Amino acid sequence: MSTVPKRRADAVRNRAAALAAADRLFGDASDPDEVTMADIARAAGIGKGTLFGHFSDRTGLVLALVSQRTAGLREEILAGPPPLGPGAPAAERVPALLAALLDFKLANGPLMLTLEREGSSSPYLNAAYGLWHGELTALLTEARGPEHAAYLAHALLASIRSDLILHATEHDAMSAERLHAGVQELCRSVLAR
Repeated sequence: MSTVPKRRADAVRNRAAALAAADRLFGDASDPDEVTMADIARAAGIGKGTLFGHFSDRTGLVLALVSQRTAGLREEILAGPPPLGPGAPAAERVPALLAALLDFKLANGPLMLTLEREGSSSPYLNAAYGLWHGELTALLTEARGPEHAAYLAHALLASIRSDLILHATEHDAMSAERLHAGVQELCRSVLAR
């Protein structure tokens, strides 16, 4: 019976080691697509079987890491102070949410680029995207009515896709300030009705 708690403690430690290793490897990678599950297992000091036992595939591991990193942002949206959290009018929360997501993507570029490329053939079919799309759709519905709200939420999120941010910053040499200004202008256009 004393082996059960030890196994659980090992499992918790192995999962944390895997997430920490993945965090480092994706953060250091010039091309996040080159980070493999074998690389992560080796960096975490665990076997590939153990890694796959915690995360069924690379997408599952990336989603877990994104979920861990976005926990604070989700809490700010659900219970934080205005303008991001409840209490502010929806028309103020929409640009605040887009600004927060843009900051998050700028700070977590390789990981978010990996998430948007992972899994299915569509970057829109992952839990992280669904969360932000649902929140924006609700805010847009409140701010301007239900007509086109779901599509406009997609359009706003498309403006902060990681591949677009990478292209804008590297190819067009846009600063974070210019990106923010463009996103805020887009929000004003969408909210003007």
